[in-house]
Amino acid sequence: MFRISQYMRELKTAQDTGTYPHVNDRKARGPVVIWNLIRRCNLTCKHCYSFSADHEYTGGLTTEEVFTVMDDLHGFGVPALILSGGEPLLRPDIFKVHDYARELGFYTGLSTNGTLIDEETASRIAASRFDYVGISLDGLRVTHDKFRRMNGAFDKSLAAIRHLAQLDVKVGLRYTMTSMNAHDFPALLALMRTEGAQKFYFSHLNYAGRGNVHRDKDADHLATRAALNMLFDHAWQSVQEGRNEEYVSGNNDADGVYLLHWVQKHMPQWAPHLYARLVAWGGNASGQQVANIDNLGNVHPDTMWWHHTLGNVRVAPFSHIWKDMGDPLMAGLNQRPRPVEGRCAACRYLNICNGNTRVRAQQLTGNAWAEDPGCYLTDEEIGIATTPSPGTAATQRNRTIEIHHA
Repeated sequence: MFRISQYMRELKTAQDTGTYPHVNDRKARGPVVIWNLIRRCNLTCKHCYSFSADHEYTGGLTTEEVFTVMDDLHGFGVPALILSGGEPLLRPDIFKVHDYARELGFYTGLSTNGTLIDEETASRIAASRFDYVGISLDGLRVTHDKFRRMNGAFDKSLAAIRHLAQLDVKVGLRYTMTSMNAHDFPALLALMRTEGAQKFYFSHLNYAGRGNVHRDKDADHLATRAALNMLFDHAWQSVQEGRNEEYVSGNNDADGVYLLHWVQKHMPQWAPHLYARLVAWGGNASGQQVANIDNLGNVHPDTMWWHHTLGNVRVAPFSHIWKDMGDPLMAGLNQRPRPVEGRCAACRYLNICNGNTRVRAQQLTGNAWAEDPGCYLTDEEIGIATTPSPGTAATQRNRTIEIHHA
């Protein structure tokens, strides 16, 4: 996750004081764990990475097994659990599981589609003291319902946001941009503010699950750049106005380099300081500071690697699985620099993005270390040859997608 607002606040402090603030980013011993506690979901979304549907899946971890795994995660220094699915609220013991996570001291997030959060459920979430609830919105009503394949899904998710906001639960919008919903992005930014949500998570499409099936609908590179410009401008305005809002992005670590270029254009005096901060951030953390456990207890380098299993928590503790570098993918993900190829290997910002999202390269070419086709930066911007070869990720597509301000 790329914390745009964090860097914007640092830049605001630098402009106000004349000195860039010293920030000590201490990494936790263990990774943040995104835990798909259940695969069942009441929706069948077009870009679902887990191919979830509304029926029972057998073999899931029991409550006691979940508690045992949590004990191990706690001892391993895992700082945060993101409880996900499927739809995690369909798991009957979800609040019992969360209460134990709170008891152990984890930061806890709930990743949900929001359609099951009525007033009563919102009250239970508030009483359970989740640190954060992320609700996915793919656009406004028509777009969202089409993506979620359920009429009325938008209205139910919007009602969930309102219920939680009224109870002072930190709630955010989660949005994955593709060519099919890019037109609704500005309106969602506006919706976040009018509905009292505190966080906006902008996700680039990753080629996993149904997202891999629909990768030809991935947003055009020019549209991605336009959306990031809008997101950066919005986040900067929010910081200048002193708003309690948070803007983050995910699944494309080129965003860090693009922010550096944005700062070079708008406040170049602070670009060297931001460069140092971004190098310290370190880019893509799959297999390092981000991990995934699926509903069956299988461990993956992140949520987009369900087709690559490192081990199972029923067979060995997570702490043992995560430290085992015998798996070639894990060994490569933990190498610095990573053994990337093509444009990624030649990029002068490899120390910032860390090779970006490896699963897109693997899904497109079969080679996890090939250049990331999702990199929207030009060859000139990353400091390599000015004339891209046909078919490289640097070649801008002919098609463009317009993003209009609301």
